[in-house]
Amino acid sequence: MKWYSGKYDRAFKEVMLKENNKDILKALLEKILNVTIDELQILNVENLLGNVHVKSQRLDLNLKTNVGRINVEVNSTNYEYVKVRNLAYLFDIYSHSTLVGEEYDINTKYIQINLSYKLGKNNDPIDIYEIKNNKGKNLVDNFFVYVVNMDYYMNLWYTKNKREIDNNLVIVMLGLEKEELLNLSRKDGMVLKYMEELNKVNEEPEFREYMSLEEDQRKIYNTFRKERDDAFKERDDAFKLLDESLKEKNETIKKAKKEKETIVKNMLDSNMSIEDISKITELSIDEVNQIINGI
Repeated sequence: MKWYSGKYDRAFKEVMLKENNKDILKALLEKILNVTIDELQILNVENLLGNVHVKSQRLDLNLKTNVGRINVEVNSTNYEYVKVRNLAYLFDIYSHSTLVGEEYDINTKYIQINLSYKLGKNNDPIDIYEIKNNKGKNLVDNFFVYVVNMDYYMNLWYTKNKREIDNNLVIVMLGLEKEELLNLSRKDGMVLKYMEELNKVNEEPEFREYMSLEEDQRKIYNTFRKERDDAFKERDDAFKLLDESLKEKNETIKKAKKEKETIVKNMLDSNMSIEDISKITELSIDEVNQIINGI
């Protein structure tokens, strides 16, 4: 039976949205943002009516902390549309939260944290994006996107970099599979708690039903995309063959024309009349004259 790790956005949020797991979430945020969080409130728990397994409902990890408003997303792919979708969501939070009464809130920070895979293990561990002009001046001072390169942190695990693993444990554990988590949990209580909570989520029928449907939709989409890409490739290959055929045909025509020009020139050099040249070459007199004028 498939076991869903924290690489899956839904599985990650099923764990982190629970009030009794705020200690794990707090440790993760503090590590990524390099801050101390004294207050942490999960804003959307009350909207779930006590059940985070509402079918087809998007789970959003929206937080209110003493260091600002925070939204967390897990991205298993690096598609451009994912970046646009996540940014649009943060803009929506920003636009609905900055107006307070008759004034705009310019002090509260709005932060989106993207735990992103498929970025490449050799790239920077964390990139911080702000809205700046071409001279590096901020347009606003309270809007940030943190992109966490999960490939970088997973590489720490696979290369057995013990010191760095211990230093980044709360990030590394998010990408580990069941057996890997089990091994790591024997050395750390927080990892043990995270693994146990993730196991509980994986055992819940509603969660598995949701993930099965989501995976099925993803497979259907991937199949459709492959069929579409294959069709485009077949079309491009056909156009390429046609272009090569037309190029070859044009070269043949140019070669035949050149040969006719050479024959006509040789006949003219032999003082043959245009009429005789026309009869021998089976060209019309007009065609012969065009060749002569072009020589």
